[in-house]
Amino acid sequence: MDKQINYNIRPLEEKDIHDMQSLFHSTVLNVNIKDYTKEEVEDWASCGDDMEHWKEILFNNQFIGAFNEQGCLIGYSSMNENGYMHSMFVHKDWQGKSVATQLLSEVEKIARQYKVKEITSEVSKTARPFFEHKEYVVECEQKQQANRLKLTNYKMKKVL
Repeated sequence: MDKQINYNIRPLEEKDIHDMQSLFHSTVLNVNIKDYTKEEVEDWASCGDDMEHWKEILFNNQFIGAFNEQGCLIGYSSMNENGYMHSMFVHKDWQGKSVATQLLSEVEKIARQYKVKEITSEVSKTARPFFEHKEYVVECEQKQQANRLKLTNYKMKKVL
């Protein structure tokens, strides 16, 4: 069993948006393709093209990033004061290396600082097993609008 690696975690800022966009795009196209069609992942990835949208979600959520030893962004997640986790993405080359586990632990700490009682998120088919393993439960399956298409995901929650 590999020992837990502690990645450098820091808050993300507007200067990180390009790296966040790139990681999002790459992850959706290369990781989520196992659970969605090529057309679906291409449509979903295109949602990351709007710079103003990135600024808006960065402003409305507390984002944190995980960085490798070279200082490259390898994953990010977020939390807001209502207990909503907007994002959790891990670079395609860093899947299965505890990046998401460490990020989730950090955003759950942020949620506790906000004194929220439960965390909610909208989770892809790909991420659902990870979140279930971390004691999140599915409230419902839903169809969410990407750009042109509606994609299946799950509203999940965890009581703190």
